[in-house]
Parts: sequence; C-alpha cells; structure tokens
Amino acid sequence: MKRDVSATIALSVTEPADLVFAVAVSAGIPVRESLRVTVDDAELDVAEIPDLHGTRLHRVLAPVGGLVLAYSATADPDAAAGAGTPVAGTDTADRIRYIRPSRYAESDVLAATAAAEFGGIERPADLLAAVSSWVGTRLAYLAGASLPTDGAERTLLARRGVCRDFAHLCVALLRARGIPARLVSVYAPGLSPMDFHAVAEAWVDGAWRVVDATALAPRQTLVRIATGRDAADTAFLTVLSGRAEFDGLMVTAVAESLPADDVTRLVSLP
Repeated sequence: MKRDVSATIALSVTEPADLVFAVAVSAGIPVRESLRVTVDDAELDVAEIPDLHGTRLHRVLAPVGGLVLAYSATADPDAAAGAGTPVAGTDTADRIRYIRPSRYAESDVLAATAAAEFGGIERPADLLAAVSSWVGTRLAYLAGASLPTDGAERTLLARRGVCRDFAHLCVALLRARGIPARLVSVYAPGLSPMDFHAVAEAWVDGAWRVVDATALAPRQTLVRIATGRDAADTAFLTVLSGRAEFDGLMVTAVAESLPADDVTRLVSLP
C-alpha cells in the first residue's frame, strides 16, 4: 500500500545556525522523494547523514533569514524486503541499549510501578498488550498538556500528554519489566489532527513490535522516520549551534486505505 507524505517546516534564523532535520522516510523503504531547504528563497546545500536503524538525518548550515524545509515522498513500505513478516535483524548491543534507562524513559524510576501493575505477566506478548492498554486508559490525550522536557515519570504523575508522552511511558514500563523498547517517529495516515507521530517498539518474539497506546492511527499504515532511545534521538529538528525560532509546521500523510487495527495483534514496521 502506497503512502503519500510531506512535511514543511518554517524557521526564522536569527543567528547563523547548524541545523539537523529528521523528516525523511527511513532508509530501506522504497520511496520517491524530494527535499529542499531555502533561506529567503535561496536554496541551501543539504548533507544527508545516516544514523542508526535506517534513520536519515539532513544537516544544513543556515544563514540569517526565513528558512523553509519542504519534503515530500511517495513511499511503499510493503514493497520493502521482508515486508509482511516479522522484522528481525537486531543484535545483542541493541537489546542492551534499549533496555537501559534513558533521558525521557526513566525505567529505573518506574520499576516499582511496573512491578506492581505487571508483575504477574510472564509472556512478553501479553505484557506488551497489558502495558499498551494500561497506558492508553490511564492517560488523557491533551494537546499542549506537556513540556518538551517531560519524561515518562512526569507523564505518569500528570496522567496526560501527547503521543510522545504515551510512547515514553510505554517504553519505560516495558524496559522496567525486562523488555527492550525504543521510540519511533512516524508519518501516520489517519492521524487527526495531522502531525508527526511517535510510537513505541518492543522486542517481542524475535522482532520489533509496534505499540501505540493512543490508538489514533492504524499501525499498519505507519511509515518509519527515525528510531532511537527516546525523543532525544528522534526529534524532527535539532539546533546544534546558532539560533532559530520555530515559525510553523505542516505535515500530511495519506494512505490508499485505512484498515481496522486489532490492538491485540502483533504488528511490525519495515
């Protein structure tokens, strides 16, 4: 199934800036795409930098002015090698990396909560379903309810947040119960309101399985962008130096159809 996706980011660069964007469809997914960055209508050079798990970073040295990044792509994840089958190909280092606590997924802090709520669940697939359901029913989805610096612990205390907060809490609770888990930024056909979306992935039964406690978009239609420990590794924009003010963002993601998503089914992304 083909997906048409796009992202437009507008910034005011007030001091020459070194910028890194993560908006492109992940490597390994067949795609026709275009990426262009301009400042005051003058096109800038863009350097592509490969990151872990197929993440493609785009680095720009921007002068002062009005910057616009425009990305569009037609992707066909189902045509990727191995699509439709469990996604394997991780290694021991990955499983160690994604079971450790991280900046926004404080699994060590939430260990007691995870043990109290899920201590009697032995099968990893059952634990995955239980954590997803628990987070989805305990948190209220509320735009603007959290800060960019909030992690899983604060989200649990506030009992509300946006997609990245739901994903961070899932990741932290799963890690606390011994399941490697990580964050994935995606294009999400069917999402409303449309934006970049964040979901979790957990290593269950020999493959990475998608967890979306928000249930706001069918997991089968998601298109991977960036993968990492938490939002620090998957941000769509990082200002390495200089200064840039965020002016606006527009994201689109359309699929040929929106299938029903059985939340009890194990789903893997290409």
